[in-house]
Amino acid sequence: MVFASWTTPGVFTGRGGARTVEAGILTGDLTVHTTWDGRRADVAVQYSGTSQWFTLSGSPVPCRSERASRDLHQEVVESIRAGAEATVPRFHQTASS
Repeated sequence: MVFASWTTPGVFTGRGGARTVEAGILTGDLTVHTTWDGRRADVAVQYSGTSQWFTLSGSPVPCRSERASRDLHQEVVESIRAGAEATVPRFHQTASS
């Protein structure tokens, strides 16, 4: 089974925060976690230092390679820092790199 994951703590949200499925908009110091299972990437966020994870809106997305899932993770981190109700970027749904 193929599996990879990335975690980035200390991601401070820009104005507008990050939109989650379960809790709506989160703002402040977040940790971003992406898990890739060989077919799709799941992205979750939590307030740094807490234990409860929230699904970032738009997750999961189809993702065909480990590299594409790592690139997706970094784009999500940058998107959250930019704010504006950040969600998982949509163009990765067909990424094959």
